[in-house]
Amino acid sequence: MAEHRSMQRAALLDAARSLLSEGGTEALTFPALAERTGLARSSVYEYFRSRAAVVEELCEADFPLWAAEVASAMEHADSPEGKVEAYVRRQLALVGDRRHRAVVAISASELDAGAREKIRAAHGGLVAMIVEALGELGHAQPQLAAMLLQGVVDAAVRRIELGAAEDPAVVTDTAVGMALWGIKG
Repeated sequence: MAEHRSMQRAALLDAARSLLSEGGTEALTFPALAERTGLARSSVYEYFRSRAAVVEELCEADFPLWAAEVASAMEHADSPEGKVEAYVRRQLALVGDRRHRAVVAISASELDAGAREKIRAAHGGLVAMIVEALGELGHAQPQLAAMLLQGVVDAAVRRIELGAAEDPAVVTDTAVGMALWGIKG
């Protein structure tokens, strides 16, 4: 019985990833989840109390995998500049990934305080990855620089997700340039 519930929960999460990837937050509804998984709509409520609960669990499951990919890209870099570039490029490369879309799909205002805190902590862990490299580059306040760098990445993510006129590669190259050379890049 426990294995069946675990499989159903995994199927619901996978369906949620697909719905978010295909249609954004509007597409993530309990009737749509039920239809995708073959469950009755009332059965979906046995697993999740709300859309926010679905997204919270997706973040708990997917964010560590996403962060591990960023960390792995940084580990392969041989200089602090290379680590900064890898940090930016890998995050932006993950924008189209269904896991990433699930993480950013529902705004923080739709989540309860506990869920927002978990997501904030996960993002804090991501930002912490780059602090050392920024210190090695001579930043007097590497923690602040890391938070501001993440702001550049977040802005680039939004630009790519909007399907802006620029090619995602151009957005990525510009974000890397800003990270490494400021507005002179």
